[in-house]
Formats: sequence, C-alpha cells, structure tokens
Amino acid sequence: MIKGVQDIYYNVSNMKKAVSFYSDCLNMQIIHSDQHWTTLECGGINIGLHWTEGNAVPVIPKDSHGAHAGATLTLESSDIAEDRVTLEKSGAKILDEADAPWGHMLVFEDLDGNVLKLMKPKH
Repeated sequence: MIKGVQDIYYNVSNMKKAVSFYSDCLNMQIIHSDQHWTTLECGGINIGLHWTEGNAVPVIPKDSHGAHAGATLTLESSDIAEDRVTLEKSGAKILDEADAPWGHMLVFEDLDGNVLKLMKPKH
C-alpha cells in the first residue's frame, strides 16, 4: 500500500556544490549527506540529490515553461524578486519569469541544468 511520498530527487555531478546550492540558496535543511546521496527537507517533503559519479547530467529539452521530460519541482516563494537575486548570485540560470492569473512564476536551472520553478500564488 502506498503511504505517501518518500522523496523527489535530481541527479547532480558535484555533490558538494549541489548541497551548497540547495541548502544555502534554496534554504533546504540537510537531513542526511554522504558521497552518493543527500536528503534535504523542504516544507515537509524530502528532496534528494543523487551523485552521477562526476558524469554530466544528461541534457533534456526545455524552454521558458520548463523541462519537456521528467518532473519539475515547484517551490513556493513569498518574494520572487529577492529569490531571483539569490539564485543568480548562486549560479542558477534563469529561463523565464512571468505573471499569470494564478500567480507569479520563475523558471530556472540548478548548477547541473535540472529545471525547478518558484511560484508566488495569487490569493
């Protein structure tokens, strides 16, 4: 029987840099970290980083809306402008930023080209 979500993870080529990016820039809390796997907590969900043993993370098609394959983690933000500055300083690549009737969205890549999004919902 399925009980819930164990984790969502991204492959990373450099565990040390990735852990720093996800903990310092995205404000996730480190639960466990070793050479091959790191578990971080974000809003009650476990986010994993899986080391590729130094191999590049395969490039997947993407555009301003995000990745064309796989899942995309969307994080809620209270201040996208402030978060964008932090992301850019940390080496993230911004793919797009847009306002929509349902909220404000920022699409970006982490240091390995994995796509994530920030969203500030309109209430």
